[in-house]
Amino acid sequence: MATSSSNFFFCSSHRFSKTRISSILFTRTFCSASILANSTRNTSLTSFLYPRITANASTHHKFNYYHHHNQYYYHHNNKKYSTMSAPSSFYDLKPADKTGAPYDFSQLKGKVVLIVNVASKCGFTPQYKELEEVYKKYSPEGLVILGFPCNQFGHQEPGTDEEITQFCQLNYGVTFPVLKKVDVNGSNADPVYEFLKSKKSGLLGFKGIKWNFEKFLIDKNGQVIERYSSITKPSSIASEIEKLLKA
Repeated sequence: MATSSSNFFFCSSHRFSKTRISSILFTRTFCSASILANSTRNTSLTSFLYPRITANASTHHKFNYYHHHNQYYYHHNNKKYSTMSAPSSFYDLKPADKTGAPYDFSQLKGKVVLIVNVASKCGFTPQYKELEEVYKKYSPEGLVILGFPCNQFGHQEPGTDEEITQFCQLNYGVTFPVLKKVDVNGSNADPVYEFLKSKKSGLLGFKGIKWNFEKFLIDKNGQVIERYSSITKPSSIASEIEKLLKA
């Protein structure tokens, strides 16, 4: 069961500083503490509601990443460690492309960018078709679409980076960049997604990515303008993309 103290919030074997409590408060309305306490036996539900808690649910260590005052930290066995400075700008980010080489976001300055976490075996996978159509229509005007494969939701992206690229090209004729497979939630989440989630929360203020094909729209100045759910079709975002391209 969950208890509180003056400095930390305890839930099962995981320890959270007060700066993290707000990100999970709303879920307490829908899910009792007893479910979380048995997270290793309720992986599907708790990983959906508590992605950053269940990332290490199989262990019994107090281990949790968070960021505070533009610095990343984690707790492990009651000790606090500093990791790296959080990127101050969208253009500071450098994720890996499908070959593992850095894809420097500084090259995106002056571009409108749509970032999508993708998967090959998902009910939303046909959105690749609309993404490619939107890309072909607006890329000459300055639109860039970036796909980030992720296997965290139903294990629906199990392939290698090369297999993912071949799937996209053969089935949907994808020509926009599909980068290296990443985690979008949990302690191993790619810095791109840590940045995006910190700038734009989802439903009810929940920051975690809920499923495949969520979308983030970034303007020409690197500002995260909007976040769209998986059910939002790429074609329905076209009008907003046009506005940002003309701005």
